[in-house]
Amino acid sequence: MARLNVLHYPDPRLRKLALPVETVDASIRTLVADMLETMYAAPGIGLAATQVNVQKRVVVMDLSEEKNQPRVFINPTVLERQGENEGEEGCLSVPGFYETVCRAEWVRGSALDLEGEPFEFEAHGLLAVCIQHEIDHLDGKLFVDYLSMLKRDRIRKKLEKQSRHESRAS
Repeated sequence: MARLNVLHYPDPRLRKLALPVETVDASIRTLVADMLETMYAAPGIGLAATQVNVQKRVVVMDLSEEKNQPRVFINPTVLERQGENEGEEGCLSVPGFYETVCRAEWVRGSALDLEGEPFEFEAHGLLAVCIQHEIDHLDGKLFVDYLSMLKRDRIRKKLEKQSRHESRAS
């Protein structure tokens, strides 16, 4: 397993659309293992392949306190949404920023597992938020897109400034 580099906003590669996984094979299982290691090390609760510059529809997450209940969603799709939930979100690709975002309270969807077998899921609360957040990544969308232009620009400028300082320091 290897830790992967997480892209940071406003990197244009975060806007690329992920392509469906045709076959769940050893390369996809290796990607999943590497993504889980990266997510746990960050630390985070979810990671989409596009965040590590892999344009495939793969998502990993683990909402458990012990970090021992990894979930894998390959080619995830939301089939139905209900309700509204406003909550604070953060993102490994937008480090250090947390903002309120409105999402569906409940979702029903489908995906493939690590064996390539299809499954359906229902999620509410934090799991529903996380699934929607990560699927947005696969579609080239970030949580900052739900914010006002003013807030989005402020975050972008701060992250660009941080990146410049880090580049000079190394």
